[in-house]
Amino acid sequence: MVVVRPFRAVRYDPRRFENMQEVVSQPYDKIDDLLQQRYYDLSPYNVVRIILVKPEHGDRPTGPNVYTRACSCYQEWLKEGILVREAQPAFYAYEQVFAVGAAQYTRLGLISAIELTDFDQGVILPHERIHSGPKEDRLRLLTTIQANTEQIFILYPDSENRVNALLRRAVGKRQPDIDVVEIFENDVRQRLWKITDPTALEAIQSEMSSKRSLIIADGHHRYSTGLTYRDSQREAHPDAPADAAFNFVQATLVSMTDPGLVILPTHREIYNFSGIRPADILARAREYFIIAPSPDLAACLTAVDAHPTGHAFGFFGGPQTGFQVLTLKDEQLPDRLITDDYSPDWKSLAVSILHKVLLEQIAGVPVHGVEDKSMVRYHRYPQQAVDNVVHHKGDFVFFVSATRMDQIKACTAHGETMPQKSTDFYPKMISGLSILPLGPEERL
Repeated sequence: MVVVRPFRAVRYDPRRFENMQEVVSQPYDKIDDLLQQRYYDLSPYNVVRIILVKPEHGDRPTGPNVYTRACSCYQEWLKEGILVREAQPAFYAYEQVFAVGAAQYTRLGLISAIELTDFDQGVILPHERIHSGPKEDRLRLLTTIQANTEQIFILYPDSENRVNALLRRAVGKRQPDIDVVEIFENDVRQRLWKITDPTALEAIQSEMSSKRSLIIADGHHRYSTGLTYRDSQREAHPDAPADAAFNFVQATLVSMTDPGLVILPTHREIYNFSGIRPADILARAREYFIIAPSPDLAACLTAVDAHPTGHAFGFFGGPQTGFQVLTLKDEQLPDRLITDDYSPDWKSLAVSILHKVLLEQIAGVPVHGVEDKSMVRYHRYPQQAVDNVVHHKGDFVFFVSATRMDQIKACTAHGETMPQKSTDFYPKMISGLSILPLGPEERL
């Protein structure tokens, strides 16, 4: 079963920073070059200088390089007191308050160290496929710094939200230790409370201990990296006890039934592909889809989101096609058209139909162009994809509905991973709240 432990985190000294907004950031995989520069400009102590360092001329594989500079920043900030080590182990209640459209949400998570388990043990499960490149990058950073600099986002089953109740009770009416708005998702209020009361720590650990079939929501590369790092450390330190910190990873744990759990869709823009005209895609799609024009992007998205099974897809191929809604003619078609060895639950996913039927079979987009992302861009905000097509930076775009929590649970129960970018859990767990040291002598 799952093992969670409080830990002595490394954190920014709040006395040194009147505004924590200067030092926190989005997770590394949400940071592009422009956002990276914004974080650099915010403060010489922004966490981006650890999690995603700018390359420099003369960087070499053995150093100096982005990883050695990240480690130098980390060590120097510890010496300067920019970062400080907690005196005693703690859990952290992590609350995010945000809006999606007109709806207001509050999501509560538990920041803890969680024991790494291999996927075949069934304790912690992946739900999406991963690429090798990011894993190699994160492993080099972890090996150099010997610390978890960011959090993994993990979902756990808790139909009555009993852990949330324990967190609320432990926090009471105290003011948060951190209350900040990060600059990118600037409509999200991020609040953090440290929990050190022994009775509360024991109650939380006890309640979590019976959990199984937890699901990684975000951070698949970092979790896989953690497993690789753990195995290398076990080989190097065979006498280390079970509570050695390298056997754990830092994570924010959120209940699968938390009322603030929101999943957004991720839309696909195809670019750098001249194999078919957008009008021909629609012509080919008519065999399996009912196609209806839509007056604009908003109406197109509304129609897609309104479909009860998620088997409606938006399409934009430029002014010549306008916006179109493609609705599957027969709910049994996915099982027939997708010949890969997957369960009906996997085949019925909107993203599976999009990739396996619309992109591969109808549009003819090469699989490698999606796998290596040389022909696909992923978008949370669809207007950017539309603009790219209008300005001839993209070829066409498909809009898709959001994956539901019950679909994620069904696929992981089959031991299946979804296509890349099947989910976008909103908002992201920001970086800069806590760091988990993982040196060989660290214990939890």
